[in-house]
Amino acid sequence: MDGTDPISPLEQALHAARALVLADLVAREVAEADVVSMVEESVAQRRWWVEQWPEGVGFLPGLVAQDVQDALLERYGRWPLCPVCGSGDPHALEVEPELGPDPHWVCHKAGVKVAAIGALGRATGGTPSS
Repeated sequence: MDGTDPISPLEQALHAARALVLADLVAREVAEADVVSMVEESVAQRRWWVEQWPEGVGFLPGLVAQDVQDALLERYGRWPLCPVCGSGDPHALEVEPELGPDPHWVCHKAGVKVAAIGALGRATGGTPSS
């Protein structure tokens, strides 16, 4: 072997999920070292999960986002806060679908899709949730 083995589709999917969630953390300025460690821990756990259920590879971005959101809630509070609702109590966006492809950050209070996972930095509003 020459050291140029291609990266497996599983590893590509894990790296893509990691990159999408990190992009959202950076967009909301919470990508501190300990938070990035939460992403790494989720990716490691999801590697085992998707090895057991390969059909779930397309669900990785949403699952990693939810894992990090749950870990942040335990340590720091809600994340990501909704950028759509300008009044009332601050609330976090939710991942939808909870287990499915093409996950988005959704504000259930306003009933809008705010952004795809990985695109919070580009979100300036939302579109009606489907």
